[in-house]
This record gives sequence, structure tokens and C-alpha cells, in this order.
Amino acid sequence: MRLYVGLVHFPVYNKHQETIASAITPVDIHDFARLGKTYGIEGFFVITPLEDQQALADRILRHWISGFGARYNPHRKEALGLVSVASSLDVAVKEVKGRAGDTVTVVATDAGLQENRAMSYKALRRLVVSNEVVLLLFGTAWGLHEEILERVDHVLDPISGRTGYNHLSVRTAAAIILDRLVGVPAG
Repeated sequence: MRLYVGLVHFPVYNKHQETIASAITPVDIHDFARLGKTYGIEGFFVITPLEDQQALADRILRHWISGFGARYNPHRKEALGLVSVASSLDVAVKEVKGRAGDTVTVVATDAGLQENRAMSYKALRRLVVSNEVVLLLFGTAWGLHEEILERVDHVLDPISGRTGYNHLSVRTAAAIILDRLVGVPAG
């Protein structure tokens, strides 16, 4: 399996559908790293062009990978070793290509159905288990900007619960999606 995950902080939307760069949150870095380690992803990219946010992510990573946090919690160190900071989607894709040495299929997530570019979980699962290189993107704030959605190869079908409510945290959505794609079936 050659699955990578990216958490995009720019360009994303705010609740007014304005283009913004969202702030990095330490809990996202920790939870995505732990999630990635649990499900066997190859790497996790925090994607932001903001230098102060890149510095924040780097400081968090240094603490947990080589600082006091590494000694305090070796399990966290192991998970956070998956994390890289990228200034853009292009940089993340280039990094994945450099690591994997192959073509990268970029798949975005979105809470709305993108009928003309929709990809089912079954189809993406087949792609992932066939050992294709996949970069799966998640958006922060109110979701990935159309600029990103237009550039990807596919957009994964949205998560559908039992109600019409569809506003999960990105960490929750990522856990559900990774479990559907590469989790061991229950029972």
C-alpha cells in the first residue's frame, strides 16, 4: 500500500465561502499522525504556504521527534515521524513522487457530491490495495477550495450518515474514510 495523506490549509473556504488560509492546530497534527500510523499510510503532509504556520508545525514536530516529547512518549514520536510540512499541493505531490518514484493519483475529499468527478470508496480501495501511489487530500475550515478540486484526479464520495447532517470534523472524517479504505473488516 502506497497511500499518503495531505491536510490542506490553503486554499480553503471559510463559512462565508471566502478563500482563506486556515491555522494549523496541534491536535490535527497529532491525530492525523496517529491515525496514519494505525492504518499504515506512508506519509502525512501538512500543507500551508504561511511561514509562521510552517514554523509552528516544525516546532511541534521537533518537540515530539527529537525533543523532550520523544523521550516522554516514544509512541507519539513514532507516529509523528510520518509528518512533513509542504508549502503547497505541488510541493507535496513532488515529495510523494520523489519518495514513491511513480505517478501519483490525487484524490480529494469533499462533503458535497461531485458527480462529474466522483469516486466510490470501493473504487478507491481497489486503487489503494493495487499498490498505486495515492495522495488523499482533506480540507480544513469549510473545505477544499474549488481551485484544488479542479486539479485533482478524483473526488471521493462524501460520507453519508443516517441523517442529512454532514459537517464532521476533519479528524473524524479522516478516521471514517481511512477505516473504509484500508481498515480490517469487522466480524
